[in-house]
Amino acid sequence: MFNKIFGLLSQDMAIDLGTANTLVYVKDRGIVINEPSVVAINNKTKQILAIGEEARRMVGKTPAYIVAIRPLVDGVVSDFEITEEMLRYFITRVHHEKFTFFPRPRVIIGIPYGVTEVERRAVEEAGINAGAREVYLIEEPLAAAIGAKMSIQEPGASFIVDIGGGTTEVAVISLGGIVTSRSVRVAGDEMDQDIVNWARDQHNLLIGERTAEEIKIQSGSALAVDEKLLIKMRGRDLVLGLPKEIAIPANEIHEALQKSVKIIVKSVKDTLEETPPELVADILDKGIILAGGGANLKGLDRLLADATKTKVHIASDPLTAVVRGAGMVLEDLDSLSAVLLPSEYKHRQ
Repeated sequence: MFNKIFGLLSQDMAIDLGTANTLVYVKDRGIVINEPSVVAINNKTKQILAIGEEARRMVGKTPAYIVAIRPLVDGVVSDFEITEEMLRYFITRVHHEKFTFFPRPRVIIGIPYGVTEVERRAVEEAGINAGAREVYLIEEPLAAAIGAKMSIQEPGASFIVDIGGGTTEVAVISLGGIVTSRSVRVAGDEMDQDIVNWARDQHNLLIGERTAEEIKIQSGSALAVDEKLLIKMRGRDLVLGLPKEIAIPANEIHEALQKSVKIIVKSVKDTLEETPPELVADILDKGIILAGGGANLKGLDRLLADATKTKVHIASDPLTAVVRGAGMVLEDLDSLSAVLLPSEYKHRQ
C-alpha cells in the first residue's frame, strides 16, 4: 500500500546502466543524468566518497587507500553492493529536486543481449534494493533500435550495431524481436586498453586509461590517416621511471585499434551471414545503423560499409540511443511492453 502511495509521488525512469557511463531518462523530462559509472571508496572505512563524474576525476589521483572502481564489467554487474549504491544515488538525485523523501519509481534498465539468468537477476535485485517499485529489463539492441527511431515492430529487418563501453551488440530485429545477433565483449574500453598496450610495447611509455580514452576520442580512427599528423602522448618512461612526452604519427593510433575494430567488423559480418535471405533484402534497402559511443570512432561507418557492401548510417546522438529508446518505452509502456524481458519484479508492489 505504501509503495503505491509513494509511487504516485515518484518519477518513473529509464536507465542505461553502462560499463563506462550511466544515463538516466525521466518520464516527461527526458535525459537528466549522464555520468561515468565510477564509484570512489575509502578502503579503510568502506565509505563511499563519490559517485559519477566526481569519482571519475579521482581515477589515478588518489592515495592508495582510496580506490575508484567501476561496478560493472562488460555491461554486467561485477560488484552487487556498489551497483546498488550507485543506482540508489541516481534515483535519489532525480527525486531530490521534487522533495520526494521515499521515492518508489518504476525503472526500466538496459542490459546486454544474451546475459545469463544470474546476471539478469543481479540487475533486477540491485534496482529493487536501490528503491525501485518495479523493475523492467530491456535488451540494449532493442532499446538502441527504438532510440534510433527504427521501425522494429514491422515485418522487415532493422540492423543495429550498438558499440558501448564494455560490449558491442549486433542484432537483426523484426516484428519487435531479435532474429539473429552477436554480443562481443570488445568495445570502447578494449580500444582504450589497446592504446595503453601499444604505448607500453612500442614506446616503453606507461599511460593511464583516461589518457588513452582522450587519445582515442581525439585521434582514433578505424581507417588509416595522414602519417604527417603527430599526436602527443604523456606518461611515465618504463626504462627511466621519469615523466616523458612523445609525439607519434596519428596512424599508430589507427594501428593500435585494429585488433578490436576487426573483431567488431567480424561480428557484423557473421550476423549478416546468419540472417534469413528475405531480411537481408530489407537490410540492403535500409542499411545498418550504428549506435553507442563507439559509433563516433572516425571512419568506422565507412569501414563497415566497405566490409559488408551495405549502407551504414550513424544514429542521431548515438551515445544516448539506448536510454532514449528505453525512455520511449517508458513513455508508452502499455503498447510497447512486449519488447521488455519477463521479470519477477515487474508487478511487485
